Amino acid sequence: MTVHFIGAGPGAADLITLRGRDLIAACPVCLYAGSLVPEALLDHCPPGARIVNTAPLSLDEIIAEIKTAHAAGQDVARLHSGDLSVWSAMGEQLRRLRAEGIPFDVTPGVPAFAAAAAALESELTLPGVAQSLVLTRTSGRASAMPEGETLENFAATGATLAVHLSVHVLEDVIARLTPHYGANCPVAIVWRATWPDQRVVRATLATLEDATGGERGRTALILVGPALGTEDFDESCLYAGDYDRRYRPVGTNPRFPEGQE
Repeated sequence: MTVHFIGAGPGAADLITLRGRDLIAACPVCLYAGSLVPEALLDHCPPGARIVNTAPLSLDEIIAEIKTAHAAGQDVARLHSGDLSVWSAMGEQLRRLRAEGIPFDVTPGVPAFAAAAAALESELTLPGVAQSLVLTRTSGRASAMPEGETLENFAATGATLAVHLSVHVLEDVIARLTPHYGANCPVAIVWRATWPDQRVVRATLATLEDATGGERGRTALILVGPALGTEDFDESCLYAGDYDRRYRPVGTNPRFPEGQE
């Protein structure tokens, strides 16, 4: 018996890995975060599967469901939205399962920031503009931010910021970022990326509040940084005709002669 933690992707039911889909189809028990995971993914469950929406359950109740399946020798598909590596509450579940000696594995999913960047048709790391992406959030009731992990500190690097779980405090986010990026810095908000009701707003830090028309909601990602709004960036050397690389030797004395590993 194994508990398969599966990243269910950002919203669109077809943005799940083949591995994740096949694991769902093979598990007689499916626990899913119903507030964020599309119900269409449950169509992959086998006939007669026990399907449990964990949105109203406590951690103890979720673990109890898993222990019941474990006692019966039934594999479990545990679905979380996006990718499990960030803000998934997977870590506390894994800690409990390790203590209980219950086997598990993890299948990654498409993260929200990648879905939002696709909606914007943007590369978040442009040569000469930004080569780092910071995934962060503001403090919330469920999790406070550790000391030092502040918007101001991250903004001081000039990197592209993907600010999660913070659209409800948008005015505060704008006020804290503007001194570092400047009022004209491009910014975007993507609500419910890849869902049928996806909405995108592009603006600057100075105009963003008005551009939203007062909409806040919950499931939204704020992206900030000069990489979002410029065509003035260097081309990568990777595809330059005179760039000597292993798979395309260049010149009379290439670093990697053809045929040499």
